[in-house]
Amino acid sequence: MNTMNTMLPETGTVKAVRIHSFGGPEALCLEEVPLLKPGPDEVLVRVHAAGVNPSDWKVREGQFGPLPLPRTLGGDFSGVVVALGSGVTDFFVGQSVFGHSAYGGAFAELVAVPVSSVAPKAPSINDIEAAATPLCALTAWQALFEVADLQIGQKVLIHAAAGGVGLFAVQLALRYGAWVIATASSRNLPCLCRLGANQMIDHNATRFEDTVKSVDVVLDLVGGETQDRSWKVLKNGGRLVSTVSTPSPEKAMLCGVRASKMHTQMRADELTLMGDMIANGEIKVMVEKVLPLCRASEALELSRRGHVRGKIVLTIDHDTSHADCP
Repeated sequence: MNTMNTMLPETGTVKAVRIHSFGGPEALCLEEVPLLKPGPDEVLVRVHAAGVNPSDWKVREGQFGPLPLPRTLGGDFSGVVVALGSGVTDFFVGQSVFGHSAYGGAFAELVAVPVSSVAPKAPSINDIEAAATPLCALTAWQALFEVADLQIGQKVLIHAAAGGVGLFAVQLALRYGAWVIATASSRNLPCLCRLGANQMIDHNATRFEDTVKSVDVVLDLVGGETQDRSWKVLKNGGRLVSTVSTPSPEKAMLCGVRASKMHTQMRADELTLMGDMIANGEIKVMVEKVLPLCRASEALELSRRGHVRGKIVLTIDHDTSHADCP
């Protein structure tokens, strides 16, 4: 690393939320870890805010297999570049950025990430909004337009439309001229109405398949029984895309539709596009809860229990992050 491209000391420690074993809320601990340095084609970011995703508590529980431990959790972040790895020319120290770390590490004061997973943050977007955006916005974008190939005028049914991915999906689908049918709980229907959803269904009061027919795309953010009931609402040649479970190829063939489970790819150009849309007021970021880093365990439990409208975000106060958590 070129020492001219850093504002950090050579040694020291930072605070990070880590797990040393898989388990429940008790597995998380806030502890000191050695100061990071960026590798080739990486930037080191001082994290101001970190978004919470379901993948965070799934990692904590060991649902993704025997990952190396100890491990710092967290993927989405917003902050300021404090050091550049070798080969980095598109960013500068002091630049505001947001992005996603596929290998975790964002629930900390510093995170090192490849430049391919980072984008400049516009001044009009605050750190909380930016940290709530990367994984959910790109999941919605790629599911709708790259996997499902949603077109202007087509009908899309979005399950769990008031969640982190769902709210972005509703707005993006409307922005690009689709007819949006959204399922959610009754408390979230007014929010979806304000966003402009064309049809809203209280999933606790109405079975969606009784009122929805011949849709072009189903975006399944729930899985299980909801996915099973979705086959019958698709028109011939329709597409079912799930972010949570692999659809049955046999059922897809019987129904004459295409179906797939998608895996989000971090792409800097798409992160930039999402940031531009937010900065221009074309889409809104919705955050239901903001908590300090030391309450990460509480944040993950809120996410695990579901029913969160939009996102949960952790903030990192670098002036007080070494103090005991209240």
